[in-house]
Amino acid sequence: MLEQIFDQYKDALFDTDRDQALNIIHSALEQHIPAEEVIFQVVVPGLEDIANRMSDPFDISLSQHFLTSQITSDVIDLLLPAFAQPPGLAGRLVIGSAQGDFHSLGKRIVIGCLKSYMIESVDLGLNVAPERFVDEAVRCGAQVIGISSMMVHTARGENGCLRVRQLLKERGLEDRIKIVVGGAPYRFDPRLYQVVQADAWAENGMTAGKVISELIKEG
Repeated sequence: MLEQIFDQYKDALFDTDRDQALNIIHSALEQHIPAEEVIFQVVVPGLEDIANRMSDPFDISLSQHFLTSQITSDVIDLLLPAFAQPPGLAGRLVIGSAQGDFHSLGKRIVIGCLKSYMIESVDLGLNVAPERFVDEAVRCGAQVIGISSMMVHTARGENGCLRVRQLLKERGLEDRIKIVVGGAPYRFDPRLYQVVQADAWAENGMTAGKVISELIKEG
């Protein structure tokens, strides 16, 4: 039964049909399928299917990517109250656009997708100073700092990831807090994350959940 539900759900997700996706999830709950099973056997695999399609000739658009993340967020909001026991958080992330960068779409996609991995996101907004990334991560007990950059100079700049790394070193926090980066410059140069001394990078919002989950487990 779950296999059929998954096939229907992933098609609705790909079509960015929010109403159909929610109807499918409602139907699964009405059939007394546990919400936990729906999330981990339907919703998360649905995100992975979208991520796989993004690397195929399907060429999913940025708007499709964004709408998919919003649908996922709405589906998770529907499912969480139906858990037999309140789900525990897998971890916490602070996320924002690098200083000098005023693009928000990428991080909004990531935030929408992370809910299915039980990762709480604290959105610091745009043009975030490196000191604020570190201060807020310490304040809220985040295991990961996420830095989004849509321009090369904000990705490589002295007030971006490089400065965040320096601050973590100075404060003795490197073992407690990891850095993940994302955005167009990293897709053009997949080795750039190493240049800016991040721990990892995520190609898109759909894969960010896996990458950030792994960083949390490593911590």
